[in-house]
Amino acid sequence: MNTKFHIFKEVALQLSFTKAAEQLNLSQPAISKTIKTLEDTYKKTFFTRLGNQIELTKDGLIFLEYTEKIIALFSDLDNQFLTLAPHEQKHITFGASTTLADFILPQILAKSEKNTPNTSLQLISGNTNYIERLITKQQLDFGIIEGSSNNKQLQYEKFIKDEIVLVTSASNPKFKTGTLQLNDLKQLPFVEREKGSGTREIIYKKLHQQGISSLQSTVTLSSTIAIKNYLYHSKSYALLSAHAINDDLINNKLKIIDIQNFTIERWFYFVSRQGFQSKTKDFFEKLIRLNHN
Repeated sequence: MNTKFHIFKEVALQLSFTKAAEQLNLSQPAISKTIKTLEDTYKKTFFTRLGNQIELTKDGLIFLEYTEKIIALFSDLDNQFLTLAPHEQKHITFGASTTLADFILPQILAKSEKNTPNTSLQLISGNTNYIERLITKQQLDFGIIEGSSNNKQLQYEKFIKDEIVLVTSASNPKFKTGTLQLNDLKQLPFVEREKGSGTREIIYKKLHQQGISSLQSTVTLSSTIAIKNYLYHSKSYALLSAHAINDDLINNKLKIIDIQNFTIERWFYFVSRQGFQSKTKDFFEKLIRLNHN
């Protein structure tokens, strides 16, 4: 019902039909058609087209204010009525890969508590391979993972976007400018995640595309928390989720080193068995999306 308003807001924030389409996982023609429909409906021009760039018009700025109010109202509506009925399931068990389980989901689940007053939530965490294995063996019905392995037994649905960044201790004196070249990575001592980690798989896939087959891995650890604690006391480096280091940047424990002309982006995915249908799963996914937004 309110999809068109979400699309308008994303275009207004990105000031780009292409970037909005990427963020919303929609085609650019679909984005353009929605904006044109809104402009035709209200007989106003909301964006000025300047070649490949766009800007909000005065009417567009006013419409954005109303859009934000409408989206907030729908959010309040969901919060009020998005609850499980008393006769419905009282216990939800799901899986999540470690970055999500440690740094993203706890805050979301805390916000969700008001919608699940009589429901207990159990989170099983492990690397991506482990969560996928539990789901294929029907020991879990669904979960949220880092990346997608294209396992034909599983179905994937995009959740949120993430960026993997190069970090080191804030006290590390090297690269004071905060920038290095891609080939410089070959000379650095790295702390890495274990094999089977979704983060590790995505990192090496991206590096292989750039002709880098391996890094100088000095230590392998099984969680992002362990890697961060190691970095606090060393001059090593790691490639970690941007979601995992917010507090470390604020508290000046870690710093980001920019890699010139190189980024690693990925999606987190909801995952379940192919063809699996469940009212509880649908409820949970909507709840997670609502409280993340």
